[in-house]
Amino acid sequence: MRVLGLISGTSHDGIDSAVVDWTLGGGVLTGTIAHVGERPYEPGLRARILAALPPNRVDLGEVCALDTLIGQAFAGAAAEAPPCELICSHGQTLFHWVEDGRVRGTLQVGQPAWIAERTGAPVVSDVRARDVAAGGQGAPLVSYLDLLLMAGLPAGRGRAGALNLGGIANLTVREPALAYDTGPGCALIDAAAPPYDEDGALAAAGAVDAGLLDRLLADPYYRLDPPKSTGKELFTPDYVRAELPLPDLVATLTALTAETVAAEIRRHRLDTVIVSGGGARNPTLMDMLRARAAPAAFVTSDALGVPADGKEAIAFSLFGWLTAHGLAATVPSCTGASGARVLGTITPGSGPLALPEPLAEAPVAIRLSGSPAAGR
Repeated sequence: MRVLGLISGTSHDGIDSAVVDWTLGGGVLTGTIAHVGERPYEPGLRARILAALPPNRVDLGEVCALDTLIGQAFAGAAAEAPPCELICSHGQTLFHWVEDGRVRGTLQVGQPAWIAERTGAPVVSDVRARDVAAGGQGAPLVSYLDLLLMAGLPAGRGRAGALNLGGIANLTVREPALAYDTGPGCALIDAAAPPYDEDGALAAAGAVDAGLLDRLLADPYYRLDPPKSTGKELFTPDYVRAELPLPDLVATLTALTAETVAAEIRRHRLDTVIVSGGGARNPTLMDMLRARAAPAAFVTSDALGVPADGKEAIAFSLFGWLTAHGLAATVPSCTGASGARVLGTITPGSGPLALPEPLAEAPVAIRLSGSPAAGR
């Protein structure tokens, strides 16, 4: 089954897409990646999304408009991808409601009807809500893919983890299975040096302010036990307001991400870390992280057949396949839910909704291959 995964993450810069052709045999799910791509948000829409994020406040009229406009943008991204049998859309998170460490609700907008109408394909959407309703954090859902990928690592890799450096950083640990948001990934760096610190050049030119870094590290979030999740509701632009030269501020925020991630890698005594996300392309951040997390070895997800910039879109393609086959896509020990759940709601396409026969058993391993660059 060819499934298109679509997601815009906490960097709010555009829509990542991935088409994967999935086949299951002998418990191994094989995915042939036919396309990965990115469609930047139109500048005016991105400005409206950023204006709707905390601590800003918007009315329901703007929420309605964003639901439509983001849905249309996702439909445009879907139309640019190769044809597929099913689409799984994450949409755009506008709010992740957390109180006392418990997720009360989560809001992703981007009306899936626009995608179904534009492409004619059925659409799985609203994938986080069911896990939240089951008592989970609704994040990081990518832990399901992470654990399958790590199952294929050679035994000599030792204790393994998977790290995604998006707007928010999240870590998945293989044994015991555990996943959570460690804190900011690139979100604060991007806010200080919009749209981002290209190649980590600003951070490399600056000096870390030890006093500011210590104050930032005092945030109570870092002391919470997993499972836990966070977002720009906590790590707002107020974090980047400091009386420092811009290079020093960016260097300090980069060090904050490196130190908070490295602390968790040290905590779990990880030997090998599979890294993905936009932050994996920031050499200054990665150098800081390696220095703080030594002797852990870092390998990009590209080495396992998963493009570092397209991993989350590939994960949502996987979630669509799982939902279509009646299989759960969550790991309770990773999200904190009371049990594994089949995720999402389905919007029919242009024809009658016809799903495959449900599968009795989930895959135990995954193998990914293909030449995604050809689909860009």
